[in-house]
Amino acid sequence: MAEKHFKYVILGGGVAAGYAAREFAKQGINKGELAIISKEAVAPYERPALSKGYLFPQGAARLPGFHTCVGSGGERLLPEWYEEKGIELILSTEIVKADLSSKSLTSAAGSTFTYDILIIATGSSVIKLTDFGVQGADANNILYLREIDDADKLVAAIQAKKDGKAVIVGGGYIGLELSAVLRLNNLDVTMVYPEPWCMPRLFTAGIAAFYEGYYANKGVKIVKGTVAVGFDSDSNGDVTAVKLKDGRVLDADIVVVGVGGRPLTSLFKGQLAEEKGGIKTDAFFQTSVPGVYAVGDVATFPMMLYGDLRRVEHVDHSRKSAEQAVKAIKASEEGKSVEEYDYLPYFYSRSFDLAWQFYGDNVGDTVLFGDNDPASAKPKFGSYWIKDGKIFGAFLEGGSADENNAIAKVARVQPAVSDLNVLTQEGLQFAAKI
Repeated sequence: MAEKHFKYVILGGGVAAGYAAREFAKQGINKGELAIISKEAVAPYERPALSKGYLFPQGAARLPGFHTCVGSGGERLLPEWYEEKGIELILSTEIVKADLSSKSLTSAAGSTFTYDILIIATGSSVIKLTDFGVQGADANNILYLREIDDADKLVAAIQAKKDGKAVIVGGGYIGLELSAVLRLNNLDVTMVYPEPWCMPRLFTAGIAAFYEGYYANKGVKIVKGTVAVGFDSDSNGDVTAVKLKDGRVLDADIVVVGVGGRPLTSLFKGQLAEEKGGIKTDAFFQTSVPGVYAVGDVATFPMMLYGDLRRVEHVDHSRKSAEQAVKAIKASEEGKSVEEYDYLPYFYSRSFDLAWQFYGDNVGDTVLFGDNDPASAKPKFGSYWIKDGKIFGAFLEGGSADENNAIAKVARVQPAVSDLNVLTQEGLQFAAKI
């Protein structure tokens, strides 16, 4: 098949691809210079919508409503926008081979694409229970959520199993967001996870107790300290029950699994330096191979604030790393330089009437402040993480935009703290003074 050449190729069609394309257009490119190659069938979109608005029972979000870059208050880039800018969207195209020495990519259909500059924005794939040989895990209606096709399957299942029983396997981001939205769809929801509390990678026991209590008040049942070891299905192959390690069996019409993801780096194994499960980059997201950049979930980059290398799986970093890489590419072409990436880790989530934000690093001792009663009409509470006498991380539920900005500033500035009791009493007021 014919070979196509582009000056710039973005491999992957997720959030990072959309933000990189916008930055290329802003910096200035000629028509036909840039291509986005994606295995998905649609132009880049804001992935977080899939676990929230896309699944709402009323007024659900649908494309073209949440194409990038609306998630950060930017312009919505419709397929026509790419056409106007002369950016080629090569969709429904899976790349199965990457040869960095010859600067070529080969698709499953046998097409070859060559480039001068490559941005790897392949993101992550979900970890599936079938990967571990869990008995019965290939039954119908055992679902995962990563791409729009996955969300469509979940919407169809919600409609087909109206008012049925749903089991959510996993107590992290996806588990908490999907438990909430399935409850809004009037399903009977049970969450199952092995850890002693939800979101253990971020939440303290004190933070988690609020969310578990709030979810229980909304009718979500929580089963902790055990895992799914098998599934029963009927003669049609539809899942009917989840078998747990502790011997319990949960009836289920729908199962949604959210047990994490893996960065999609296998195409580049042995061709690029790797670190901490990702592709190692510098502060401009250039890899060990000149002219090859990696952004978003797959990049392990220097975290200037903490003086170490990290890999971050979150939409905020996907957006910002993509923009940084493009700025660096365009600057280097002009013999200029850009400032090093100086990222403040930021995570957020929304579910039911709740919304939390976290900034910084969750290391050291913690204090909990504010009203964290799950039964409160308008709960507002937070935590600080303190290490070596300084605040490293800050979390806030129910904050206003100004209050969230204040905790972000605290995490960035890392003010000294001598008395944790005073910090607990001052709570948000401490952040407001910084």
